Amino acid sequence: MLGPTGHIDSFSRDGLPPVEQQPDFLLDGFDYPDHLNVGVELTDAMVAKGFGDNTALIGNGRRRTYKELTDWTNRLAHVLADDMGVKPGNRVLIRSANNPAMVACWLAATKVGAVVVNTMPMLRTNEIAQIVDKAEITHALCDTRLMDDLLKCQKNSKYLKHVLGFDGTMNHSADLDHMALQKPVQFTAVKTGRDDVALLGFTSGTTGSPKATMHFHRDLLIIADGYAKEVLDVQPTDVFVGSPPLSFTFGLGGLAIFPLRFGAAATLLEKASPASMIEIIQQYQATVCFTAPTAYRVMLAAMEEGADLSSLRAAVSAGETLPSPIYHDWIAKTGKPMLDGIGATELLHIFISNRFEDHRPGCTGKPVGTYEVKIVDSDMNEVPQGEVGRLAVRGPTGCRYLYDDRQSAYVVDGWNITGDSFSIDAEGYLHFAARNDDMIISSGYNIAGPEVESALLGHEAVMECAVVGVPDDARGMLVEAHIVLNTGNAPSNETRKLLQDHVKATIAPYKYPRLVKFHQSLPKTATGKIQRFMLRELSA
Repeated sequence: MLGPTGHIDSFSRDGLPPVEQQPDFLLDGFDYPDHLNVGVELTDAMVAKGFGDNTALIGNGRRRTYKELTDWTNRLAHVLADDMGVKPGNRVLIRSANNPAMVACWLAATKVGAVVVNTMPMLRTNEIAQIVDKAEITHALCDTRLMDDLLKCQKNSKYLKHVLGFDGTMNHSADLDHMALQKPVQFTAVKTGRDDVALLGFTSGTTGSPKATMHFHRDLLIIADGYAKEVLDVQPTDVFVGSPPLSFTFGLGGLAIFPLRFGAAATLLEKASPASMIEIIQQYQATVCFTAPTAYRVMLAAMEEGADLSSLRAAVSAGETLPSPIYHDWIAKTGKPMLDGIGATELLHIFISNRFEDHRPGCTGKPVGTYEVKIVDSDMNEVPQGEVGRLAVRGPTGCRYLYDDRQSAYVVDGWNITGDSFSIDAEGYLHFAARNDDMIISSGYNIAGPEVESALLGHEAVMECAVVGVPDDARGMLVEAHIVLNTGNAPSNETRKLLQDHVKATIAPYKYPRLVKFHQSLPKTATGKIQRFMLRELSA
């Protein structure tokens, strides 16, 4: 039974899946009041707790305190409610790179009771239009540097009627900024319900129309009060840095919700290359980093060259499987573990993770907090210990797709079926095998691409790699490795055989890549995930 609502526009609540298609929610220990507004909890409430003078956001060369962020978001909220006519429950799209203004706009829109849709700069007109149509978005806030595609979308949209630009740089010289400066710093936020939708996170996978995952106000606090508190033990002295876009729930959690929930600081980079992150870590003595394994590999090389990253106490790896060589090298270099974990947009953030005091190579860890997992076959029967099967998860967050028939495929018997293949060992540790659609079946053998990748990365010639299966008449599928070589190593038949022999000597010989292709770089998403589907298409 859902609690009270503060929404006038009921589109999102009306679009929730039927109760029988939703997962079981395990909410013990997460007792929030009936009315809850995350925008208030992360700003005004933090000032009331005494964090007003603490640094909240670092970006564009300046720091902003919690009091400054609170005043800023309240002024913006006035513009949204008073001038743009945003009503509680309306969907508001935000288009920006990672910068303090984007965080401020998200918080302000949340304060006025809007359902926020954060989007990344890479999206073009047609992609934006799909999101606008799916969520029936009426209002948008956009960094003025990214206006063109959004305005083209608005021109032909039957839903998007109100677009206002903000300055994502430090100049505050756009319309939204000028209007906000005329507003008071006090704002009475909408009394949203804890079970009101606060955020729509879009996920598309590789094919099909985009899916909108629905997250309540309570969900946004649960990931902080769960994972961030239990696993990261966030303190007000922490400084966060990372590469994932705020438009992805992994980034919004790691670079906004987690630090702001505990009075810590977030550093925001519009172009979070490994080199930029290395610079920021040293400049601001960052303590918690969220990025992909490939970036940590670059950081290791930078430390060899003299970079001082000793301020980092937590290196969170997600988005890609953490290869054992990087895990071992990081510990050897820093004396600190790397926290591998797995999450999903549908479940909002990380739900299985290693811990500071309990971590292993080639292992994703154990469930976070009240999350429960089991490994099942296609009929939802649990598979024997040690066998690879489908990962099923349930806990305090879970999948709710907005008006989408695909809900019934993701949630089965109250469990979220994430699309990942895992095994669980006798001690309860979970081991990632592959995405369900990435398992390679060759001559009757099940071969997990990440295992082959880890073997290849153990060779000094390999900088990064991805392994996929390609069709073969004789074997069904062949293992194909796509490799970027380290400087000083040239692509050749000799190098190819050297790497194939290395894999044979490292893991079961039948798993070795019969096909090896060399590249200058591998295709990646904005969060650093290697796009294996593109590599498969190259081989088709």
